[in-house]
Amino acid sequence: MGLKKVGILTGGGDCSGLNAVIRAVTRSAIIEHGARVVGIEGGFEGLVFNHTQDLTIKSTRDILTLGGTILGTTNKGNPFEWREQSHDGSISVYDYSDRAVQTVKELELDCLFVVGGEGTLEIGYKFQKKGVQVIGIPKTIDNDLDKTDYTFGYQTAVQVACDALDRLATTGRSHQRVMILEVMGRTAGWIALEAGIAGGAHIILIPEIPYNIESVVQKIRLRAKGGSPYSIIMVAEGAKAIGGDVVTQETATTRLQGVPQLGGIGFHLANQIKEQIDLEVRCTVLGHIQRGGTPTAFDRVLGTRLGSYAVQAAADGKFGTMVALQTPDIILVPLHELAGVVRHVPVDSQLIKCAESIGINMGREAA
Repeated sequence: MGLKKVGILTGGGDCSGLNAVIRAVTRSAIIEHGARVVGIEGGFEGLVFNHTQDLTIKSTRDILTLGGTILGTTNKGNPFEWREQSHDGSISVYDYSDRAVQTVKELELDCLFVVGGEGTLEIGYKFQKKGVQVIGIPKTIDNDLDKTDYTFGYQTAVQVACDALDRLATTGRSHQRVMILEVMGRTAGWIALEAGIAGGAHIILIPEIPYNIESVVQKIRLRAKGGSPYSIIMVAEGAKAIGGDVVTQETATTRLQGVPQLGGIGFHLANQIKEQIDLEVRCTVLGHIQRGGTPTAFDRVLGTRLGSYAVQAAADGKFGTMVALQTPDIILVPLHELAGVVRHVPVDSQLIKCAESIGINMGREAA
């Protein structure tokens, strides 16, 4: 089929590489197919309220190295479960999906490119079932999407976390302290695991392996006894102790999003360690620093490849799919196989075995 007009939106949290995708979709659609490209502003909110902008080769000319997304995004604008807060503080939920579908019809889009993580792509799949021609493009720093080797944004987040760990290590060594770095990832430990290995962490705690605090403290004591009275700990925000719960923060946005906001495990872990060992313990929460800034070369190339291939898939009429990296190729996978699926780190993975083989403590309970 011929492409005349396509739309693209970015949903969920921002990350490095989004603008590379927007640029690639725009350039490929215009250069290869002579199509018009419409940017949907603010994620799915732009569909609900018909907020758009025209995208051209000129308007996307200098965005390849720019972090974030020029279209804006949100992680609380699900048209199927639109949450609004009343003056009395109560939350009401509405279904605005038909309004979004009407916007797609009014724009006369041949295809809607939905760029996002697991939640955003699940919404995209629901729109596909309502008759919107959708192609998904995988984005998340968490790297927790199934059917793709990597999501763009992940490698940049890992590099940022690794750089932070390098800096914390020099302070920890100088002051003989236990330095804790808390990173993002929600319920998946990919960032903590890879950045921890790359940054030489002595202890890595991830959601997939509930940690035993005695094992963690024992590792710190053994290092001190062996002449290294400092330790570097990488902890994922979704990590929890054996028999414990994840640490969350109650905020106004949490209620509007309808999901708990993780964060605080680093300070909780620091307090646990302080109770058992006579060393100074410091915690740094990296937070949104992982999301921002210039994307690495890997994420620029991956975002460009995914965007370009998505346009070709649309031209071929292969809707209801997501473009995915299965090294070395970009392929298509059905959206229905991804809806609601989160890819966690397998506890018996080669990556974890590698970490433990070089002496990294993963918080496992002693056998």
